[in-house]
Formats: sequence, C-alpha cells, structure tokens
Amino acid sequence: MGRTSDAKEKILTAAHSLIEQRGYTALGIAEICKAADVPKGSFYYFFESKEALALAVIDQQWESQCGDWARVLRDDAEPLRRLRRLMEETEAGLREGQQSCGTVSGCMFGNLTLELSNQTEPIRERLKEIFDAQVKMVDEVITEARERGEVSVTDTGEAARSIVAQLEGQVLFAKLYNNTQRLEVLWENCLSLLSAGRAVTVTA
Repeated sequence: MGRTSDAKEKILTAAHSLIEQRGYTALGIAEICKAADVPKGSFYYFFESKEALALAVIDQQWESQCGDWARVLRDDAEPLRRLRRLMEETEAGLREGQQSCGTVSGCMFGNLTLELSNQTEPIRERLKEIFDAQVKMVDEVITEARERGEVSVTDTGEAARSIVAQLEGQVLFAKLYNNTQRLEVLWENCLSLLSAGRAVTVTA
C-alpha cells in the first residue's frame, strides 16, 4: 500500500494513463487500484466515485495544458506567431507520445467528450468549461491580430471556436489513423479560417 501522502497521486497517475489508453467507461475501480498499487480503501478515502476521480484527472490535465497554452499564447511574440507555435507544440507533443507508446493518444478532453458527453452531466459541464476557456484564450490572440490588421475576420469569438474545433478535429484524425502527419495542415487551415492576408501567410 502506498503511503497516505502519495496514494492519491498514485491513483491519479494510474487513472490518467488508463483513461488515455482505454477511455473511461471500460475501466473499473479495482483495475485502477491495481495499477496504482493501492487498496480500494485508499481509493474511497480520496474519491467518492469513479466519476469524481475522472473529474480530478480532467482538472489535473487542464491545469497542465492551460499553463502550456498561456505560456505560448500570452508571451510577447506577434499574435499569429503565438498561434502557430500552439499548433506546432500540439503536433510535437502528440508525435513524442506516439514515439513513446506506439500510438497517437489524441486529446483527453476530445476523447472524453465523444465518450461521455451524453452520459454524465458533471463531466460534460467540466469539458464545456475547458473548451470555453480554450476558445477565450485563442480569441484574445485573434483580437490582437485583427487590431494589427493581420486578419480580416469580423467575429473573433466564432473564429476562435473554429480554430479550436479544427485543432480538435485534426487531432482526432491523427488518433484514428495513428498518423501525426494529419496535423501538418493545422497552420494553413488556421490561416484560411482567419482570412489572413498573403503577406501574413508568408511571414508568419
């Protein structure tokens, strides 16, 4: 049994890995505890249910991803360069994961949306909040690019939603085909969605 001080982290780590590999529905608490090397009693000490554990895993994943997105999208570079870097880092992260385990894991939030959005309301609501936060962060960058005259979209919020949807969709295809080359079109597609001028296309 893991010490009380590290049992919760071991459960979260095991659940995160298993959810990425197999999804949520097929997992049982006993399997999670076995992978974490903790007894069931430790599980219920920290989490009242498998759903509560899934929410904790989602929050932990978003805390990490939000930090990465903020680092990229809110630095001092030109706005479109920041957006392009987000696409590049997403592609690089998935490629690294594929090299490590042999498969493209995709996006946990997208995977759980497809699996659970019509099954568990708390998880659906949390995923909505995360995607809304992603859209808001991208919207800030597009608004800045529009003020600089680099893009001509009029509704920056809807453009940001299209960018996030395009990112999620291409990641889904990369997972389906187990091929990160599906992500190579991300930036060109973004430029099209943003109605970026030819000069921006060349220099970005």
